[in-house]
Amino acid sequence: MEFNENRINKILSLYYSRNDIGKAIFDFSEDRECIASYMMKYFGKRPDFFQYKSDILGQVKQGATSFHCSEELWDEPSEISTNLSRKELNNLRKGWDLLLDIDSPYLEYSKIYARLIVNLLKFHGIENVGVKYSGNKGFHIIVPWGAFPKEVYGMQTKDMFPEWPKLICQYLTETLREKLTDEILEKENLSEIAKKMGKKKEDLIITECLSCHRPVKLGNLVTWSCFNCKTERTMLQKNKRIPKCPDCKKELIEKLREKIYVCDFCGINSKSNPDMFSKTRAKTESLIEADLVLVSSRHLFRMPYSLHEKTALSSIVIDKDKIRDFQIKDANPFKVEIKNFYPKPKIDEAKELLLQVLDWKENQERKQNFLKEQSEAFFKSKRSLDPKKANSKKTNSKYQKILIDNPSDEIFPPCIKNLLKGRKDDGRKRALFILINFFKSLGLNEVELEKRINLWNDKNYQPLKKGYIQSQLNWYKKNTTRLPPNCDKSNYQDLNICHPDQLCRQIKNPLNYSVKRFFKNINKFK
Repeated sequence: MEFNENRINKILSLYYSRNDIGKAIFDFSEDRECIASYMMKYFGKRPDFFQYKSDILGQVKQGATSFHCSEELWDEPSEISTNLSRKELNNLRKGWDLLLDIDSPYLEYSKIYARLIVNLLKFHGIENVGVKYSGNKGFHIIVPWGAFPKEVYGMQTKDMFPEWPKLICQYLTETLREKLTDEILEKENLSEIAKKMGKKKEDLIITECLSCHRPVKLGNLVTWSCFNCKTERTMLQKNKRIPKCPDCKKELIEKLREKIYVCDFCGINSKSNPDMFSKTRAKTESLIEADLVLVSSRHLFRMPYSLHEKTALSSIVIDKDKIRDFQIKDANPFKVEIKNFYPKPKIDEAKELLLQVLDWKENQERKQNFLKEQSEAFFKSKRSLDPKKANSKKTNSKYQKILIDNPSDEIFPPCIKNLLKGRKDDGRKRALFILINFFKSLGLNEVELEKRINLWNDKNYQPLKKGYIQSQLNWYKKNTTRLPPNCDKSNYQDLNICHPDQLCRQIKNPLNYSVKRFFKNINKFK
């Protein structure tokens, strides 16, 4: 650190006095809060911004070593204050960029993650993204504000900071979790990774809840006996305190202790739900320790072409298609070539991603509510976890999914029927998203699904490329089926396909419509 401090002090003025470096930093600073760092020991006053390009070199002469800026875009950065209310901040904020920070202890892992994220964004139709080296062992990826719709579901997008960027980060993390692990394990085995991280191989093998895919912990299932009343109680041990008999109030005696897995998030355990727990290899966070959630109010990140104090390297911009080829030497401050970190996006380029993320979140909440209800119902009927009692009676906690293998068009709701006529204008990708989720939720097999989607695509004013459709179908093969968006979402109104009939007004989701019609037709012929 001392060596790099001396090195930075020697190159500061020479580096930041370059006209192209100063211009790149100043151009990116527009509408942002911009703060100088002084050898990472302290930051300049907040709020601050650059009024002129010469302000950058002026702060360098006063000892500034790097520059950091906000993800949020402001009408008047100088008016920002910690004393402002949420409403006042919303009035000042004109937008926000989606900024993803990949910060792994290992540069090679960061490169893999950055490449996967760029590919996933491209899969969702987002081509115009910026990528830059952080200056140490990570990367920053940016999706410009102009790519996002100004309003979704009646809410101003600019006001949904940091909630919506956080949701997008969570979605990207969950979607790439297994793919990232697979790619890392293609290069190194668990023994090599454990050695690199200073851990045992066993430390990287975890047991996860198959419902929420979160790591679970070991708990104690203890059977207690009352010497006085001769009764027994079986319960999860929450602390070291010895429980008392609810009848005679005497301390209970431990009779049997059993180790079981417990998921605190879902409220289930391996005794009552043995099929919901599985040993699996290390999760992504154990391998890479990457952080995608650089999302909080007034959070700062290192500006493009700012120096990094720990490495004396430049935070250079790199081509999104050449992440794999990046080498540390490319960030040598004396060999920097200026590239644009903030590409001009297409209008609403990120709309489909945002809509899918919001639908994903809604499905996650439904799933968690269902699990919570099942868990509460189980524990209500079984106040104690007595194995004999649990095995003697069957519970109704298992969810029975309704599958309609070969549905006829007759049971489809009006919005789906209208979609199947083909698109005469824009919205083909959003329509594809709705149709795949709808047919998958009904239970169509892969062959029939592909057949129906291709028939629909041929009716469009301009058919989508077959490669794009196939990539979407392949993605849904590997990932959990999601319900189509609810009827109150703007997806259907935006596509002008929502022409409800009487049954539509009684349901919340197009899938419910088809299920009701299906069983109504069955009963008609009984």
